[in-house]
Amino acid sequence: MTYCVGMKLDKGLVLMSDTRTNSGVDNISVFRKMFTWQIPGDRIITLMTAGNLATTQAVISQLEERTKEPDERGNILLKSPTMFQVATEIGKLMRNIIGERQEANGARGRGRFTASIIVAGQIKGMEPRLFMVYPEGNFIEASLDTPFFQIGETKYGRPIIIRGYDRHMSLEDGVKLLMVSFDSTLKANLSVGLPLDLQVIERDTYEAGHQHRVAHDDSYFQVISTGWGDALKSAFHSLPDYSFYRQDD
Repeated sequence: MTYCVGMKLDKGLVLMSDTRTNSGVDNISVFRKMFTWQIPGDRIITLMTAGNLATTQAVISQLEERTKEPDERGNILLKSPTMFQVATEIGKLMRNIIGERQEANGARGRGRFTASIIVAGQIKGMEPRLFMVYPEGNFIEASLDTPFFQIGETKYGRPIIIRGYDRHMSLEDGVKLLMVSFDSTLKANLSVGLPLDLQVIERDTYEAGHQHRVAHDDSYFQVISTGWGDALKSAFHSLPDYSFYRQDD
């Protein structure tokens, strides 16, 4: 399974993904799910993937090949004038790949090659933008009402982000919030696992100002995990006790 989160703040974008993929409890592997392309001073574009691994790898491989083509052919990542067009073209590419694989496999292929992608980044002269692309090729964009996207195993970490999110928070607090969200997901679901990939894109820098792989021995993540567990216990015990003989009965 997978858990990836892209979060939009006033100060930029905070992105995090796990690296676990599995086909049963005895077949677990580590695969990167965060991919970045950038032109210093002009743009940075990062994708996070979830779903059928062969499908997502095909999408990434084709995007990589297009960035290596001769200049006159262009490509959707490094030449598109807007992030909206980047998301549009990635949606078309994913839809075509999924369609081809489903058609090649007939009835057995239906529903087996689905995937979803978070597209994040900024192009010079424009706002940082965040999109979620669906298997059908359509997509939605983050807004004030929906300031973050999750793909994969979303349910365990979502309540943390909903309660803690503030668009005005610092990028450092954004990282801390995602750390707690991922810790809660790791505790509840074995199909999501370390290491985690973290990337921070500060507004108007057009580069990944901070990238970090959170391994099993990461001291900060260990502090967050232990501290969050202790804080939950403390908060629980600070709540009023329930009585079987309440006065309002």
